[in-house]
Amino acid sequence: MRLLVALLLLMPLAANAEAAAKKAAPAPAAQAKQAAKKAAAPPAKKAAAPAAKQSPAAKKAAARTKTKGKAAKGTATPKASPAVVAAYAAMPVGERRAIQSDLIWAGEYNGVIADDFGERAIAAVKAYQASSGAPETGTLTSQQRAALAAAAKARQEASGWRVVDDVVTGARLAVPIKHAPNASNTNSGMRWSSGRGEVQVETFRIAEPNTTLAATFEQQKKEPAGRQVEYSVLRDNFFVLSGLQGLKRFYVRAHVKGNEVRGMLVMYDQAMEGIMERVAVAMSSRFEPFPVAPAPPPRRKVEYATGIIVDEIGHVITDSQAVDGCLVITLAGLGSAERVAESADLTLLRVYGARKLTPIALADATGSADVTLVGVADPDAQGGNAAATAITPRLVMREGARRAFESGPPLGFSGAAALGAQGRLVGVVQVRSAVVAGPSDGVAPAQLVPVEDVKAFLAERNVAPASAGATSVEAAKASAVRVICVRK
Repeated sequence: MRLLVALLLLMPLAANAEAAAKKAAPAPAAQAKQAAKKAAAPPAKKAAAPAAKQSPAAKKAAARTKTKGKAAKGTATPKASPAVVAAYAAMPVGERRAIQSDLIWAGEYNGVIADDFGERAIAAVKAYQASSGAPETGTLTSQQRAALAAAAKARQEASGWRVVDDVVTGARLAVPIKHAPNASNTNSGMRWSSGRGEVQVETFRIAEPNTTLAATFEQQKKEPAGRQVEYSVLRDNFFVLSGLQGLKRFYVRAHVKGNEVRGMLVMYDQAMEGIMERVAVAMSSRFEPFPVAPAPPPRRKVEYATGIIVDEIGHVITDSQAVDGCLVITLAGLGSAERVAESADLTLLRVYGARKLTPIALADATGSADVTLVGVADPDAQGGNAAATAITPRLVMREGARRAFESGPPLGFSGAAALGAQGRLVGVVQVRSAVVAGPSDGVAPAQLVPVEDVKAFLAERNVAPASAGATSVEAAKASAVRVICVRK
């Protein structure tokens, strides 16, 4: 009886096991059918982990790894051909440095801007070409160079990119003023920050008797508490650290000279990484802890420039650098001017109540290299008068998409009108100064902002230049007016 009960209990288990076996192992005909289907089907791809299972932090880490991979690929790239190396060696130093700077802003180069155009820089050119679907030759065509310069300029302008002299530490650095407009002093340097602290830039100086770079390096790795270092490098005369500090990304660069360490810190919200990562690289490359050249003299309390009347209702354009930091702007013979808009190159002014203004005529394109400048020279140069004069300068080189002058124009010609053969505006004179960032070696003292950029600037501000205007040098003199800038 017990045996029968045991058999009855085991029968369902056996039946279940047999059914499972049949299910797991199909009949020979079914096996053949499945094999045929498998042979006809395309090879299966390896299953990828669902994107939803990847955390946001992991995605950002992967993105950073991918970005850093560009530099790694650049360093491992085979040597460029002698022809490519020779092509860059034949370029002016200023142009080589400018290309490297623009590649940083394009997100393709994370090296230091140097006089030599090395293998990593050539690899970055190839990466830029690949990103636009162009052949990876390693040398830029004129169209590619212009596109690269325009893209870099747009990003610089969007950040308010400027070089400033830190009077506390003695260092010179570039600051994205539009992202960090508020300046203040700290215990060891200066700070620039945004209104809500999304972006912070700080300088520091340590000059104790026993100060060493290695000790500062270790201190910066640990302080403030909770700093997570993801990348670090220590060399004989400088170090770099980057990683997370709370909810922000941070970047530190510091240099030593004797017993003194000078450095800079950049911090920004992780949400701004797409914008600020390349800005931080550009800042690192432009950082001068111990400037060789002395700091530029302070701007004069009263300076003079030239403005160009562009319509009959009182809109005037001039060089942004000429009116930087002005408390009061006056146009000689027209009265006080209101600052309506500005970019890195141009400032738009407006005077009210003026009548019988003579606007200048804008050319369709920049045109030939020969130009005549019409501007109002400094009053000291013309006995206090404010008459417009004309000169014919020499243009000697191209910097990216812009033409530059062999020597600086006369004082007061910042913002002057450049006229083409037809007597129409083909550009605005921009005088370089130490407050605007960019490669400094081999750079011409002045360049032309092309008429295409002038038109785009006015169109963005809904200002329509006059459909008709001065079309000769003498007529254009009536469109030039002295700009008087009064600072603190």
